[in-house]
Amino acid sequence: MTSLMAIRDMLALEGRLQAAQIGQRTATPLPLVEAMLKQMEAMGRVVSLSADEAGCATGACRTCPEGKTCQPRWWALR
Repeated sequence: MTSLMAIRDMLALEGRLQAAQIGQRTATPLPLVEAMLKQMEAMGRVVSLSADEAGCATGACRTCPEGKTCQPRWWALR
């Protein structure tokens, strides 16, 4: 398991990461990592960034039924 401080340190070293990357590096389940990131966002420590992919400007691709798969969500320190 990981802690909020470990995630903060990882973001400080890397600059920005996706929740899945943090989960893989720390061997922590993705729902727990996402919950920790949302808590840190509420505390004002991290910010969520969404990167627009060149191939999907609208987020309404046929390959992503929810419209969010092709628009990755990155996390960075505030």
